Amino acid sequence: MTKKCLGCGITLQNVDKLGLGYCPKDIKEAIYCERCFKIIHYNKIDVGTLPKDSSRIISIVNKRALYVFFLIDFLNINSETISKFKEITTPKTLIISKCDVIPKSIKLNKVSDYLKKEYDIADNILFISSKKVKNLSSIVNILEKEKVKTAYIMGFTNAGKSTLINALYEKYTSSKSRITTSLIPNTTLDFINVKINDDLTLVDTPGFVLDNPLYQTDDISLIKKMEPKNYLKPITYQCNKLMYLNIEDRIFLKINSKSNSLTFYLSNELNIKKSFKSCIKDYNLKLEIDDNSDIIIKGLGFINVKKATTIEIMLDEPEIIEVRKSIFGDDKGK
Repeated sequence: MTKKCLGCGITLQNVDKLGLGYCPKDIKEAIYCERCFKIIHYNKIDVGTLPKDSSRIISIVNKRALYVFFLIDFLNINSETISKFKEITTPKTLIISKCDVIPKSIKLNKVSDYLKKEYDIADNILFISSKKVKNLSSIVNILEKEKVKTAYIMGFTNAGKSTLINALYEKYTSSKSRITTSLIPNTTLDFINVKINDDLTLVDTPGFVLDNPLYQTDDISLIKKMEPKNYLKPITYQCNKLMYLNIEDRIFLKINSKSNSLTFYLSNELNIKKSFKSCIKDYNLKLEIDDNSDIIIKGLGFINVKKATTIEIMLDEPEIIEVRKSIFGDDKGK
């Protein structure tokens, strides 16, 4: 008998205790594999294997030509995540998830207009918060308007795909069964069909992974810190002379500016140190920053720089850095 785990989508088996999909009980009666059961009931961390090849996942979805909701969390908007979204050729909507972390002063319509112009996006853009079941009706309205029977939920790891499906599932059904959610990358290991009702099925897919992530999948401490717990509280540093900033002893910045301000849109759980002496001799990246620009740290967030300056950076993965015009515009959406 072939049966898939409701939590991660992997095929259940009771032969290999160390293999994926292992279930100690009778498979006919099982709902979750042992891995998902421990994550759900005991919050036990278990790092999964890498998800299926992203090109294969996209190829499958494009061939089936069904509707796609592609999730990117607000702090992970960059050229790589948007490029992956554009590889989807079937009808789709871009969902900016975890909008709880966006400061309340920011107008979402301005952010939407910016994204469409900056990244040349012609598709619909929605902002949602799965944790508080906010704006889910917008997704339902699209499904009904487009007469969608089956929709794929896609995106990068930790974008909130499974959380979104669970929120919809719990809202429209009475069942307590749910897909496994976790801060750990690669929680969803295969396609999972979730029947919402007789007219709608959602398909959760393995999350994509950044080409050069800042963290390894077993770097549990940093992964937990990267996830904002509540509303994001931006931190601003005023530069009156040469200043150095250190993020988690992984990213080191040298700000060559005597009058400037840098606002960090990163999780407030991260440790950022300021000093006027550098512990780094050589920096491997030098950026010429224009007025009101964002320095993106892929997978982590971004730093808004108010005035033009030169910033030097030292980190092991310089490929994760890119620069764009401020996502909030000149007035930051006020």
